Amino acid sequence: MSYDMLTSMIGDYGYAALFFALWLGIVGMPVPDEAIVMTGGAVTANGMLHLVPAFALTYLGVISGLTLGYVLGRFIGTPVIERLKRKKKMEKYLTASEKLIDKYGSFALVISYFLPVIRHVVPYIVGLNRMPFRRYAFFSYSTGFVWTLIFFTAGRFFGDYADEIGALIHKQGLKWIWLPCVLIVIYVIIRIARKHKNKTASFG
Repeated sequence: MSYDMLTSMIGDYGYAALFFALWLGIVGMPVPDEAIVMTGGAVTANGMLHLVPAFALTYLGVISGLTLGYVLGRFIGTPVIERLKRKKKMEKYLTASEKLIDKYGSFALVISYFLPVIRHVVPYIVGLNRMPFRRYAFFSYSTGFVWTLIFFTAGRFFGDYADEIGALIHKQGLKWIWLPCVLIVIYVIIRIARKHKNKTASFG
């Protein structure tokens, strides 16, 4: 699924498309979450959707999808993990998620947001391990807000490149957490420089 297809879906179904595209990420939507969130930002920049409700539905889609993983782990438990283990490509993500939780405990929920695929696996495992929902919500929902804000804002500035940036971050994970922030800073500097230049020219 590409940026154009996502914008077409948003054109047809509006805010609901953002929510369900992210909520269904738990079952493996063929597009990185980062690209979906950036697309959400992009369609508010071009006027297709309003900023506040688009961000709210995007954020709710992110946390709802991950909470579904927590609930499945908590109430269904081992069968979910066993089913994932049968998928060869998932085995490494399960192992990495377990190591992350062993090493960082509850903070694994924070770190996992910036690690594609692992962000969906960690909630399963902490649910299976009976982490209290209040603790899960505190770490996951607060980090989810920041994570969504970063990529949503990046999408408002660089939405035309949502596919490329999303794919890059999806492949590189934590290594590229800084990229949206750097791009935003560069954009802001350019805008300030242009305004300063225009003011100077008008006085000249």
